[in-house]
Amino acid sequence: MPEGSPDAGPSCGLAPEEETVAGGAREDVDRELPRSAGKKIKKLESELEGLKKQLEAAEAAAEAANDKYLRMLAEYDNFRKRSIKEKECCYNDAYCDAVSLFLPVLDNLERARGYTDAGSVTKGIELIIKDIKATFEKLGIAEIETEGKKFDPNLHNAVLHIEDEKYGEGEIVEVLQKGYIMGDRVIRYAMVKVAN
Repeated sequence: MPEGSPDAGPSCGLAPEEETVAGGAREDVDRELPRSAGKKIKKLESELEGLKKQLEAAEAAAEAANDKYLRMLAEYDNFRKRSIKEKECCYNDAYCDAVSLFLPVLDNLERARGYTDAGSVTKGIELIIKDIKATFEKLGIAEIETEGKKFDPNLHNAVLHIEDEKYGEGEIVEVLQKGYIMGDRVIRYAMVKVAN
């Protein structure tokens, strides 16, 4: 085609219709690209939100599991301590009960020592008493001190009361039955006569 003719197109050599079609296709691609990219972005944002929710749920579950674990650990520790304490209490109760069975024997031997005149019998009783007291000492059992002491309701049981000015207020005058302790625990209170 000649250059001056009306059908002559731009210098690229394309016909005007072809150029319009090509330009329109570019615009469609430009419009579709943002639309498809927007869809992908929305899809990715939706997936991200879903993952965030899953992460929050997983963190909440982990925190709940950790709290449950810590509570169970504390409960176990309390159970262990309680079991140890109960075991010690049961042991000490049984121990004291067993020892209390020996106390009447010791009482009788001490009484017999006071009423016997025969030297050999007295010597035998003395040895038995000594052995029993040594056994008590090994077991951690001690006689409650009363001589020259003031009456203490935590250790003594006052069964008689006398008025005598030669003794001080609440002073123990006589021991009627010895008392025994193991550590801080009273096995048997000392039965005493108290003055004033």
